[in-house]
Amino acid sequence: MEESAQPSSSRRFSRAYWLYLVTGGLIAAGFADFSLIAFHFQKTATVPQGLVPVFYAVAMATGALASLVLGKLLDKLGLPILLVAFGVPAFFAPLVFVRGATLELVGMILWGIGMGAQDSCLKAVLSAVVPPERRSTAFGIFDTGFGLAWFVGSAIMGLLYDKSIPAGVLFSVVLQLLALPVLAFANREKGPE
Repeated sequence: MEESAQPSSSRRFSRAYWLYLVTGGLIAAGFADFSLIAFHFQKTATVPQGLVPVFYAVAMATGALASLVLGKLLDKLGLPILLVAFGVPAFFAPLVFVRGATLELVGMILWGIGMGAQDSCLKAVLSAVVPPERRSTAFGIFDTGFGLAWFVGSAIMGLLYDKSIPAGVLFSVVLQLLALPVLAFANREKGPE
């Protein structure tokens, strides 16, 4: 159980909280949903149909392992690990949407790392900027914003997929990379621990 020094008298969330929400929204909007990835694999036949679930399983196993490793590293290293945890997976899209099963598998591994980073790191950084008595509300607002951003981003990527796969890939990478300076700024706003 966590001890709270004093209940917060403020009904507002800190600026760092809102910047972390923007960070999460950018990451979510640029993160392709697996349904689009699976559709691409099926449409292009670059991954045999029987291997699509295997690629997903590899990504999920990678995400589970990444959650453990990244959580531990976040406790020790702070911001630098967040920049790596969200920066490297941003490049899953060029690999997943190219033609070649080996690169697509590497892309799915990066996608899994991104899922693990989202699951383990985003809530952890929010915990540091939200008083314990407001965390349920803060996490609910964050998850709503994250989900809406992922929905809108996925819809845009779906539309872009029909017009230009490279444009969808660029959209994905750019939004996720835009999250990194916002993340660094949010971390600076949080102040020293």
